[in-house]
Amino acid sequence: MTQQQRHRSESIVSDGEFPFTAADFAKIAALVHGECGIVLHEGKASLVYSRLTKRLRVIGLRSFRDYCHLIESSEGFAERQAMIAAMTTNVTRFFREPHHFDHFKSTILPGLVADARAGKRVRLWSAGCSSGEEPYSLAVLLLNAMPDIAERDVLVLATDIDPNMVASGREGIYSASQLSNLPAELRARWTVGSSKSTQSRIAPAARALVRFNELNLLGNWPMKGSFRAIFCRNVMIYFDEPTQERIWTRFAQCLEPGGTLFIGHSERIGAGNGLYDLVAQTTYRLKRCR
Repeated sequence: MTQQQRHRSESIVSDGEFPFTAADFAKIAALVHGECGIVLHEGKASLVYSRLTKRLRVIGLRSFRDYCHLIESSEGFAERQAMIAAMTTNVTRFFREPHHFDHFKSTILPGLVADARAGKRVRLWSAGCSSGEEPYSLAVLLLNAMPDIAERDVLVLATDIDPNMVASGREGIYSASQLSNLPAELRARWTVGSSKSTQSRIAPAARALVRFNELNLLGNWPMKGSFRAIFCRNVMIYFDEPTQERIWTRFAQCLEPGGTLFIGHSERIGAGNGLYDLVAQTTYRLKRCR
């Protein structure tokens, strides 16, 4: 048996185009975890294979063994970034988990508007913004409440580890199906499109409120100042518990006293954390004495 035949016989994905062994998977899983904190259990082997075979075709490699050699090498930085982008799941929509936006609108927005009109600095953060639907949902709520917001010191920071998603969000162009969850009144007021186009773009006033940047939550956070609210939803489910706890604590250090953290529907902050109070469904307020 040749080395290539042995490698294929050890494959953990049957009938695959490329040999993909348990050793290959272990190397990829370890690198992904080290780079961005995402935990890939063995049950994710088929998902990893299906997403990364596209990368092997693009760069012209013949096996996952060769791919592992590349991403572990000093020349593999760009491909490691491409791999992380391929591993992230970008499921989002306008006003996803609407109870969060209802809470924001009724509980946070009035005080935010009052403070902005009084000349105070106001910042919101969409951490894990994907293609931008979440931060633009916040932007149109802000504009509806404060039409003169351009004269105020208000900004939504939108960050994601995937540079392709950051670029897409910055463009702010969405199909009719992507815009279907944006209420018709808001869609008419805050998107721009022609009758001949199947796509529309977020209006300039809303785009001007949002700043998109790449950010790895496991890396350095260069932001200065604190946030009135942070939306980080359905991101922590990919991390192990120690990583989650570290990020919950880092968010607390970035929030204003009494600021609000919105997390995903299947995520929880453990009672032992001690930094937050649960105030609504998957909605946490930072304790004022910290």
